[in-house]
Amino acid sequence: MRILLIEDDPSLGSSLQSWLQMDGYAVDWLQRGDQAAAALATHAYQCVLLDRGLPGLAGDAVLQALRGAGGAQARLPVIVITARDTLADRVQGLDLGADDYLVKPFDLEELSARVRAALRRGAAQHAPALRHGAVALDPAAKRVTLDGEPVTLTAREFAVLQALMRHPTHILSRAQLEEALYGWGEEVESNAIEVHVYNLRRKLGSRFIVTVRNQGYGLAAV
Repeated sequence: MRILLIEDDPSLGSSLQSWLQMDGYAVDWLQRGDQAAAALATHAYQCVLLDRGLPGLAGDAVLQALRGAGGAQARLPVIVITARDTLADRVQGLDLGADDYLVKPFDLEELSARVRAALRRGAAQHAPALRHGAVALDPAAKRVTLDGEPVTLTAREFAVLQALMRHPTHILSRAQLEEALYGWGEEVESNAIEVHVYNLRRKLGSRFIVTVRNQGYGLAAV
């Protein structure tokens, strides 16, 4: 899951990015509202965390542009994170199209719960369940089963599997899989993809994921 964080406070932004990365999300962090359009045009996000008071372009304007864009962007879950705490502020933010409204300062565990809820709602509305052979993946519940039995995956193993199952007839390069796991500037572990693929094979079957030399990984034919 990839999250776009738009927050101009360097200390808070860094803390939120690190916290969400520990939850297993890839997090791209912007500090200006006028940078949002380019990021949204070039990356597929599952959630946006948006401050209202931003330089360049106010958060309200970013939210209005999103909701007026049509297509997937118009349906993208947006959680407003702001110090504006009056009832009128909350009502205005929700009326502009926010899915949730979180007032600073807030507990990081509460933020995680609200992100999970937003992702569940978005996945339930727009992401169908995926199946390949005996393996089924439910994006909304973040649940994987093998022959009907639940399989426990880490957040990043789930992300790799979901990327592969979304494109069951394609070979995905290591760079494409890393895109699903890491945010901008986040250090990429040299053998991370290999480790996740190894663990997925151990849990789902050694022949479920195939390696194509010099190209990447894909799903075995069923």
